[in-house]
Amino acid sequence: MSKTVLIADGSQVMRRVIERSLRLAGLDAPQVFEAADGNEALALAQQHRPDIVLTDISLGGMDGLQLLRQLRQADETRATPVIFISSQAVESQVTEALDLGCAGYIRKPFTSDQVKDYIAPLFA
Repeated sequence: MSKTVLIADGSQVMRRVIERSLRLAGLDAPQVFEAADGNEALALAQQHRPDIVLTDISLGGMDGLQLLRQLRQADETRATPVIFISSQAVESQVTEALDLGCAGYIRKPFTSDQVKDYIAPLFA
């Protein structure tokens, strides 16, 4: 089953790496929206209602945790799975993300196998 994916990361290169990792993992995402910061990610999520959001914790405008809070407050995106893909290793941030209902946390650098392990169940 194909899914609409929103990738939020400040680095265009990293957004491309994440999108490529989805393809290498065999995950069908015919529609991929990209955001360079948290505000843009929130606007795209509200407009397109993606099936899955992949975001960094460190984003300009609003960070990934603030983005997750905003997504959880809106009826349209409350149940949207959010997975963090980040180099942030601060345990308190990971704990907060999990408490807010994120679906997973992948540490950068990552492999396409890690992407598949975390995201494939959400594509089912």
